[in-house]
Amino acid sequence: MKKGYLILVAIVLLMSSCVKQKTNEATNEKTIKQEKQSDLKKISVLNFGTFHMGETADATKTEFDEHDKKNQKEVHKIAAMLAAFKPTVIIVETPLSYNEKLQSLYQQYIDNPEMDFKRPDEVELLAYELGRLSNTKRIYGIDHKMSYNYNVGAEIKNELDPAWHDKYYKNPLKFYPEVNYDENELNLLEKLKQTNHDRFLDFLITVNADMLTHAGTKDNFEGADEAAKYYQRNLRMYSNLNRLELNEDDRVFILMGASHTAFFRDFISRSPKYTMVNTFDYLK
Repeated sequence: MKKGYLILVAIVLLMSSCVKQKTNEATNEKTIKQEKQSDLKKISVLNFGTFHMGETADATKTEFDEHDKKNQKEVHKIAAMLAAFKPTVIIVETPLSYNEKLQSLYQQYIDNPEMDFKRPDEVELLAYELGRLSNTKRIYGIDHKMSYNYNVGAEIKNELDPAWHDKYYKNPLKFYPEVNYDENELNLLEKLKQTNHDRFLDFLITVNADMLTHAGTKDNFEGADEAAKYYQRNLRMYSNLNRLELNEDDRVFILMGASHTAFFRDFISRSPKYTMVNTFDYLK
């Protein structure tokens, strides 16, 4: 009887150990699965391109009176549309060195939305209002200034591919029939819709950089080297984005000149960290 009792106790202990082991294995598998899911969760980004609404050093400028009250109201309507994204962080095209001033002005605007800006641009008109409506606490600039020569192909004796270079730059938009960007026919909302159209973003990369690879002198790469500078600038701006402390629960709204938006679209589309939401889910 005693021997049988000991055998029974041993069996019970063995079964208990097996159950405990399986429970631990299941718990470990669940934890690993949760960790993997957490690793795969990406930060949502609304990557929004615009023309510069104030003074700009860019080679091209869209006609827009940033002091006109009607225009400002139109911008605020668009800000209200985009505010439905509910960003926790706003990114704009200003240098990192300006961040303290940027945040100070943003807080002043939150406290007094009627404040006047001497030279308002898309940051004051659109980003600040969007942040106010969204109750967004954080705003940062990520710009990195670098100069490059847009006109290198016209300034050198182009021996590389002058026929295509010159043909393209006579009327670049004719190669993008999907895009209708007639400033005289479009209202502000329609302009911004066209600006964020994928084919228009493709056009901006090509016209600002890629077509320069058709310019160069014999055995040299003047056009390609200038194009590389523009790629470098955008990569450095993307690096500045990655300097920020962001987590998977953040929702990031990026407002920049649309050529930068075009590059960021490509960077983010390949990123394991970020995922882009559809701009046109909000820009209606």
